[in-house]
Amino acid sequence: MQKIILASGSPRRSQLLQWAEIPFDVRIAATDESYPNNLLPYDIAIHIAFNKALAVQEIIKQNDTGNEAKTILAADTIVVLENKIIGKPASREDAISILSALSGKVHQVITGVCILTAKEKIEFAEETLVEFHELSLSQIEFYVDKYKPFDKAGAYAIQEWIGVIGVKSITGDFYNVMGLPVSRAVKELEKIAIDN
Repeated sequence: MQKIILASGSPRRSQLLQWAEIPFDVRIAATDESYPNNLLPYDIAIHIAFNKALAVQEIIKQNDTGNEAKTILAADTIVVLENKIIGKPASREDAISILSALSGKVHQVITGVCILTAKEKIEFAEETLVEFHELSLSQIEFYVDKYKPFDKAGAYAIQEWIGVIGVKSITGDFYNVMGLPVSRAVKELEKIAIDN
């Protein structure tokens, strides 16, 4: 497969593409992550992913050297609990509050993906349901203080300690919770490679 551009600074998304043996370069651009109020969670994740991809595409057009990859992959992951979108925690207290709310409940993790080329745009969203065991306050505080999940939607990373000890069940793609439904993304990239 030809080299692509990953429009994300997420080390987890980079790791997933490496595991899938997809050659890529990372390019990121400042992106407005706001969205219209009338969008559903699926559409919000796709909307933000598209804006990330578009911002990087504009940079590439301005600096085109003729030898840069032209397929851009961007993603955005959101967490939804009881129809409320949970973003990244603003503080230690906010992270503790978020994880306390997730404790003992099922929540949705939705990742929107946008694959952008000069010719086409592919967009989709994947949903995974995650159920936590009841978490004690001491467990939550330990996790927040040691792992500092302030850059993560929902205030946790499933591949860290909290996922190992706290997750009761997962319905759907595990890697989607890490930040990219990588198997579906690879299938879409393969379609583009065949078309081109």
